[in-house]
Order: sequence, then structure tokens, then C-alpha cells
Amino acid sequence: MVLLRCCLVLMVKEATFAAWSSWSRNDRCWLVLVVKKMIRTSGVIDTSLYWVFSFFVKDDLQLQDTKQLEDEIFAEIRGRIKEDDIDAPLRKGQYYYYKRTLTGKEYAQRCRRLVLTDGPVTVHDEMPTGPDAPAEHIILDENLKAEGHDYYSIGAFKVSPSGKLVAYAEDTKGDEIYTVFVIDAESGQYVGQPLKAITCDIEWAGDDNLVYITMDNILRPDKVWLHKLGSDQSDDTCLYHEKDDTFSLGLHASESKKYLFVGSGSKNTSFIFYLDIPSQSKELAVLTPRVDGIDTTASHRGDHFYITRRSEEFYNSELVACPLNNVAETTVLLPHRESVKIQDVQLFENHIAVYERENGLPKTTVYRLPATGEAVGQLQGGRAIDFIDPAYAVEPEPSQFHSNVVRFYYSSMRTPPSIFDYDMDTGVSVLKKIDTVLGGFDVSNYVTERKWAAASDGTQIPMSLLYRKDMVKLDGSDPMLLYGYGSYEICIDPTFRGSRFSLVDRGFIYVIAHIRGGGEMGRNWYEDGKLLKKKNTFTDFIACAEHLIENKYCTKEKFCINGRSAGGLLMGAVLNMRPDLFKAAVAGVPFVDVLTTMLDPTIPLTTAEWEEWGDPRKEEYYYYMKSYSPVDNVKAQDYPHILVTAGLNDPRVMYSEPAKFVAKLRELKTDDNLLLFKCELGAGHFSKSGRFEKLREDAFTYAFILKALGMMTPTTASSL
Repeated sequence: MVLLRCCLVLMVKEATFAAWSSWSRNDRCWLVLVVKKMIRTSGVIDTSLYWVFSFFVKDDLQLQDTKQLEDEIFAEIRGRIKEDDIDAPLRKGQYYYYKRTLTGKEYAQRCRRLVLTDGPVTVHDEMPTGPDAPAEHIILDENLKAEGHDYYSIGAFKVSPSGKLVAYAEDTKGDEIYTVFVIDAESGQYVGQPLKAITCDIEWAGDDNLVYITMDNILRPDKVWLHKLGSDQSDDTCLYHEKDDTFSLGLHASESKKYLFVGSGSKNTSFIFYLDIPSQSKELAVLTPRVDGIDTTASHRGDHFYITRRSEEFYNSELVACPLNNVAETTVLLPHRESVKIQDVQLFENHIAVYERENGLPKTTVYRLPATGEAVGQLQGGRAIDFIDPAYAVEPEPSQFHSNVVRFYYSSMRTPPSIFDYDMDTGVSVLKKIDTVLGGFDVSNYVTERKWAAASDGTQIPMSLLYRKDMVKLDGSDPMLLYGYGSYEICIDPTFRGSRFSLVDRGFIYVIAHIRGGGEMGRNWYEDGKLLKKKNTFTDFIACAEHLIENKYCTKEKFCINGRSAGGLLMGAVLNMRPDLFKAAVAGVPFVDVLTTMLDPTIPLTTAEWEEWGDPRKEEYYYYMKSYSPVDNVKAQDYPHILVTAGLNDPRVMYSEPAKFVAKLRELKTDDNLLLFKCELGAGHFSKSGRFEKLREDAFTYAFILKALGMMTPTTASSL
């Protein structure tokens, strides 16, 4: 880790971009390629390079006095974790599959045990343990695989239909470029040669074939391949090549495991091919054609494909079915509704589980389907699953197609992650696993609330709050951390995160602002926070902050904010717009040089992102993006305390972006507040890979926040 107060301020040259004859863009080019090569070659930054890398290197000096507090917070966070644990076993074929974590180990073991019964899957199934139970078999120990690597992540772990083989995708740099290995599930021996330089999208097509996706030179998933086990990768069959550089490929198997679906999509349009696995076909067939503005996802059950279809007219999506032998003939199962967005569906032999959003909250409804061969029609008589918290998160979990049991994940800001099995015939729900939270955690000490703030145009913005009821006064004197994202239609639901309690137990109120640009309130919520409406994301966040101050949840003097990636763009924008509102800000891997990135189609993600941010080669978008791009709007004004982070191997936000932002702030800001830049050498976009290494980042961030607020007294967390 290198912590720099100001980084990459050496200007190599002035580069002029002339997008139109009437105007030009002057920007700085940064000396990053040479430094990046030297870092990647040696693994460290030698002190002799510091003169190239920065004006001033403050290698941990700026936060030396917080080291004790950081260590204390790290110990608190780690102390809440049951290190030796297993997740909820999933019954699949002859085995229960699960992950095990061990005390002191960063990574998990992938395990399985034999199933002793031939009966159907039920909500009451329990994996046998103890001396008389079938022996645990470790298929893959990630700790062993991670040895010798600064970063290690398994992006996919796929068991073959027979259960004899496992294909797994590993990333050892954090650049999201994977290598796939196939092993014998019992012996662990490698089968065939690894597949290199691919995405983590892999699926079995029978026991002898794998389907996978590769990327072009800007890391766009553009080709899907069929691989025969034992053959060389160079002999693989290309099933489809997507040549439109605004589209990317994705891959998934149907719950029935009879079809593979290859989707090609942009931000607004997607179309689907399918591969018939039982027929051993080597050609893709078209399921849904490419139509601009139509977005589709698909699955299969019986003699029908089931398709979720979104269009400009049906913006929250409708669910339709079509016969396998006539994909153009569709029947509406769930019509479009203005206030309900279809988010996901999960198919079973006799049921369908529909995951939706209404009024900003998830909802799940299960329906019984007609017998295979019978006509399908509009779904009726669904059974809704009830949830207890005022704000919460629900997500589908892998389940068994030939069963009446749907498994789902549930949590809230005060409810630890929980796995439930739900009987779709009886409505009986059984808790299979709830994460143990140590360190004296008592859920009854905490309160979650849902509040609404009025945006500048009158739109009501939902917020999720968490606080400890015996630690707050709610009179404006409490410290606060407000988190935001607001892009890509991603829903930032109020899930549980154990590290937050190191702030909450110190009297903080933790808030998530569900601002426009996300998907929490439906498709239009997203549309109203992108392209030429992107500034709604920033003004929504500011409106939430102002509402919290006006209603005496906090004051400006104790108000902290946080966001990562596109949420880091949010941080940069609101800091330029309203720096007076906040005491401290943390921008993680922030996308802050919007124009420079979007003007360069030779770097990852740019072309695919034009439908999200706009194409700055067009004058209207250029000037709009320039009006909010954080790097282009830093002013000579006072800013709060700021921490900016980056990952050296990040393929999504190159580390030069946050470095440039910090340099611009250093040059222009008029205050003496902290401005720190932390670049992780062994990390990608999603930070370090080890479970304890990730906690270190939280501890570091929280120590910075406490220092900024003058709350550095050791052992300030409540021990109640």
C-alpha cells in the first residue's frame, strides 16, 4: 500500500482534443504507463521512483497517529466474525455442496458430502454431520491456490452434470481476466489444459463440453466459444462474435440445465441466443431478435421459454412465455405495471418465483404453474413471502429445479445475512443459516428506519437508516455517514455489514441514500439519473443530506459521506457543488475523469458506457458531462477532509483517474484539511481479495473518518 498526499502531478505534455471546430479540450496527460510497468515488474515502488510519482510522498505519515485506532477497529470488526464456519449446504444430486472457512485463513474451502436419502428435497433437509456422517470431501482449497499471489479470487465454480468434474475460474491479479481449470472432483487432478484470458462466464454443455466467453483488447466480452474437454483451446469453436463495440456478451444456464442462453446487450438493448444441450448442437439459435430499446432475459421450463421483456412502453418489464417450437408466439404471464418492476424470476418444475420491486422495496411472490403440456396463461393466485424489517434486501439463491423449495437470501441493516428455504406449496419457511455475529452483538440494540427527502424537483428520495438506540440523541449532535451510488440501475439495498457497527457503536447514524440513477424505484428511477439527467443523482444526494441536517439527525460539522466507483463520481461531484455540507468524504476507486475516459474508445468500458453517460463526441453530451465531471470542476474553494483510494490493477477505473483528481484538488483547494490518496498495489476494482484484507480497508477508512471528526480516543466503541 502506498499512501500519498498528492500523486502523479508530473505533467508530461499538454494534449489538445479537438472534438469540434468551435472548441477544444485542454487536459493533462499523466506519466502512468512507465510507473505502472515498473510497479508490476518489481511488485513494489522503490523509493528512488518517488520523485517521478509525486510532489510529496507521505508514506503513512498523514495517518501515523491513527494506526493504533485502525488496529483497534480492525480487531473489533474481525472479532464479530465466526472465523470457523460453513455456509448453508445446497443439496444437488448426490451431494450437499458448501463452503467452509477456517480460523485465521483468508479464503474458503469448497466442500461436499454425500446425501444419504433418495427422497425429494424438502425445507427440513439437514446435512448429516458427526462421526457417523459421510466424510467431508474438500474439492478445492482456495488458501492453497492463493499461495504466492497478492490477489486471488474464484469468479466461477461449476460442477458438471454428473458431479464428477468441476470447472473453476481464477483471477490472480484483480484485473478480472480469468483462467479456467477443470479438475476431477474427487482426486483434484487437472483434466485437460487450462483455458486462458477469458471472463468468469462459464457453463457446462453436458459432461464433456464447456462454453465460455473471451474479450477483445479493451476487455469487452465479444466472443462465445465451445470447448471439448481434452482438446486445445486453439481448436475451440466460436459460436458467436459480437462486433458492435457497444454490446457485450453474457452467458447463463437455464434452471432445467437443458439450455444455455447467450445474451448480447448494451445499456438499453439486449437479445438472446440459445444452445440446445441435449441435442449436442454446436450452433446457437435466435430466441429474441435484436430490436433497439428492447431488453430481454430468458429461461426454460417444460415446453416453453420464459422471457422477461422490457421496452420503452413496458419500462418495468413484463413476463411472457413462448413455445419451444414457435418463439414468436408469446403469452403474457405477468403484464407490465407502472408501480411494480420485475427484477428476476426463478423457474422450477412446477413453480415460478418472481422477484419484484414496489415502492423501493423487494417483494417475492411464488406461483404454481400448469403441468407440462398444458396451456400457459396469466399467473393467478400467487403466494407472497412476508418480510419483517422496514427496509431490507432479498435475493434469489441457487435452488433445485426438480423441487418445490425456493431458497433466498434475506438481510437488513440490523439483521445478519440469512438463508431461508421456502416450501412453495405449503408456505412453510425454514431458516437454514443466519450468520453468527460475535463481539456482544444484540439485534435489539439497533433501529432501522426508512425516511424520505424531497429533491429539488419535488421527487421523494428514500433513505435507509441504522443507529444504536442507546447511543444517539437525535438532536443534531450525532455523527453520520451517508452512503450513495446511483448508477447503472443498481439497487443499493440496505443489507447487513458487520464492519459498520464499529461506527454505529461509536454513536454514528449510518444512512444509505437510494438516489436516482439506481434501480430501487423502478426503471424510470434509473432513466431519470443518467445521460442528460445525470445531475439528478448529485442533487438527490445533496437533498438527502440537507433533509438529515434540517431534521436534526446531524450537523455539517459531523457529516461524513462515502461512495465507490460510480459512487466515487458522486462524491467528487457533490464535493465540488456543496463542499460546505460535509466534514469528511471518502471516494473509493472513483470514476472522476469522466470526459477523458469517455473520449478514449481504446480503453476498457468506454464504448459500452456511452449509453450510460453519453457520447462526448457529440457536442450536447460533451458540455453536459464537462459541467459535472469532478476533475473538470475542482475550484479554488475550501473542501472537507478527503480520502481517495485506487487499485493498481483496476480494469474499470484506472488508478490514474483518482490520482489526477487528487492532484487537481491539491493544486486548487484553499483549506488545510487532509487530502490523502491510497493506492493498493495488489488490488483491483473490488479491493483486496482476502476476507481479512478487506476488513483492513474498512478499518483504515473508519480511522480516517474518526480522525477527521476529532473522535480518535481509543476504545470509544460501546462495549454494551
